[in-house]
Amino acid sequence: MAEQEQLKKGPLDGITVLDFSRVLAGPYCTMVLADLGARVIKIEKIGTGDDTRAFGPFVEDQSVYFSCFNRGKESIVLDIKSPRDRALLERMFDTADVLVENFRPGVMDRLGYGPDRLARTHPHLVYASISGFGHTGPYSDLPGYDMVVQAMGGIMSLTGWPDGRPARVGTSFGDLGAALFACIGIVSALFRRTQDAQGRRVDIGMLDCQAALMETALARCDVEEKTPTRTGDSHPSLAPFESFEAADGRLVIAAGNDALFLLMADALKRPQLASDPRFLTNDLRCRNRAEMVTAIEDVTRTAPVAHWIEQLNEAGVPCAPINTVDKLFDHPQLVARNMIVNVDIAAGSFRTAGNPIKLAGHVDLHPEDALTAPQLNEHHSAILAELLGDGPGALAGAHAAQPNDEQEP
Repeated sequence: MAEQEQLKKGPLDGITVLDFSRVLAGPYCTMVLADLGARVIKIEKIGTGDDTRAFGPFVEDQSVYFSCFNRGKESIVLDIKSPRDRALLERMFDTADVLVENFRPGVMDRLGYGPDRLARTHPHLVYASISGFGHTGPYSDLPGYDMVVQAMGGIMSLTGWPDGRPARVGTSFGDLGAALFACIGIVSALFRRTQDAQGRRVDIGMLDCQAALMETALARCDVEEKTPTRTGDSHPSLAPFESFEAADGRLVIAAGNDALFLLMADALKRPQLASDPRFLTNDLRCRNRAEMVTAIEDVTRTAPVAHWIEQLNEAGVPCAPINTVDKLFDHPQLVARNMIVNVDIAAGSFRTAGNPIKLAGHVDLHPEDALTAPQLNEHHSAILAELLGDGPGALAGAHAAQPNDEQEP
């Protein structure tokens, strides 16, 4: 039993994260840290808390949006203008390991909790900031939202069909990319701290992350001296690497090298495709993509998607149906890897994605686990008792002894 409990704690057990972030990029980052075993204490504003508590969809009065990205965390409401709450925050800084915030640059400084000040008073803290453009450079003061950085970072110019308008990626690619880079920075800083006992600043700009996730688009543009554009669902450098029409829908075939193209031709019962002079190499197939697509679809249109998936899988050719979101809940591979989990809320539960980081020696999130997101200020009393000692009975006196000056810090 003790060994099982130890496995459940996760690799970041013992790490405490103070989460000042809200909406998506910061909360997603701290959700990943919580899934890996960190204790995440969400510092929320009076009255409304995280903005996403008011985002739909709702089950009764609980936001599914908020609950998705704040599972496994604790919530405490603090009035940053109140000296007594500021004193409590100082105690929290003493014992925390990581601070995560995603305000615009300068906000935390004005509150008195900027990185330079905390580096002096709490040098052990890893201080992670996520913002639209980072804390340096000419755009650092501008507001940055997912849609803004998708547009500015170039990804919208590559998304969609050649004869259509630029399109936003279907999920918040800018926020989620920044969140994951922030996790990498935080874990790297924590590792370094084991060597020199010093915390570090992690400064994540969403636009930087968009540029880093552009794959080869920048290099291709520089080398070819030609601006990449939208290519629909095809890969600009590989063929076939796109979707094809079948008798009852479309399927993806990703035969991204010459050997796979040979296997694909055999699976389609058209071996002559592999010897066609137009399709002998990947470069030739890219140049003659339209003719190649026509030749393949002459075959795939004759049978349903399921038939071709079976034939191609048997031949070892990467392929897939184009699933709608509802198909993911019961997908056998996702279910087998505990990637569909339940989050409990007062009115029941809902299903969402689990933790994709699978680590040996760590018990994974499981569909039967009681995952919950905190009610606003749910853990206030417990956290105060822990900070001030002697249990909740001593808290009233401790609070009464604190001044309650509401002046701006």
